[in-house]
Amino acid sequence: MAERLIERARACFLGLALGDALGATTEFMTPVEIRMKFKVHHKIRGGGWLGLKPGQVTDDTEMSLALARALLERGDWNLQAVAEQFLAWMRAKPVDIGATVRRGINRYRRSGELQTPYNDWDAGNGAVMRMAPVAIITLGDDEALVRCALEQARLTHNHPLSDAGCLYVGRMVQASLLGADRFRLHQLTRGLVAKHPIFRFNNYHGHASGYVVETLQTVFHYLFTTGSFEECLIGVVNQGGDTDTTGAIAGMIAGAFYGLGALPAAWLRRLDRKVREEVEDAAERLVRLSPAGKRLGIKPESHTTATSSTR
Repeated sequence: MAERLIERARACFLGLALGDALGATTEFMTPVEIRMKFKVHHKIRGGGWLGLKPGQVTDDTEMSLALARALLERGDWNLQAVAEQFLAWMRAKPVDIGATVRRGINRYRRSGELQTPYNDWDAGNGAVMRMAPVAIITLGDDEALVRCALEQARLTHNHPLSDAGCLYVGRMVQASLLGADRFRLHQLTRGLVAKHPIFRFNNYHGHASGYVVETLQTVFHYLFTTGSFEECLIGVVNQGGDTDTTGAIAGMIAGAFYGLGALPAAWLRRLDRKVREEVEDAAERLVRLSPAGKRLGIKPESHTTATSSTR
């Protein structure tokens, strides 16, 4: 059970990075444009509007790794450390950074405040995309998941729909890590829709923007209408729109659900080597710090991993 949990955590974090690297190529394209250029985009090939190298990742993976570094350096949840890692990441001039994320980090830089004020325009997907390390380290403690998910979200995004997206994606990742079936995952989405009916995703209309509602409708549609990790991710990134983030979120859930063996070997070979190594190491060490990991007798490791930015 312990080894299986570690493997699923690795698949979750790797799935995020793979979805990010795959989706970055088609970001901001329409489905018609994607079909005209690729027929079906199914390879990690780089390019896109950012002109990335094959296997290079964007802010989705980079912010998730920044968050993971903060947790691993402290050995526990520390919001100040998370904010400092986000600030260091921004100062390193990442290849891409969302306007809402930049505004929130700059607010922290100027004032030291760890919560940005409520904003009607903060219902983006930039807080949900970095939920993998939060879900892993709080596995086995739903109260901690709620607190940490909302705290990390509100560093940059303070909106009820962003909050709800973070919380329910976190719960879906955790359920998948523990071996939940498809019906359990669908039950969780029904809980989200019951609280916020706007997230309803039956009769999916094909919108895949950076708006958290449309992001999760896209992720859920493909998660429940496909039968493999690869099929799910290909469906998501060929939908166009904010594909690095829809890919990353779909990847973290589907990775945890399908497991390490379901991740395409060709995609893993193309993923940036340093990113892959850090992601795998961080996933295992976060499991070891989690309540569930401790209950299974998985001891925290004493070694430290490299924490420098991959770019």
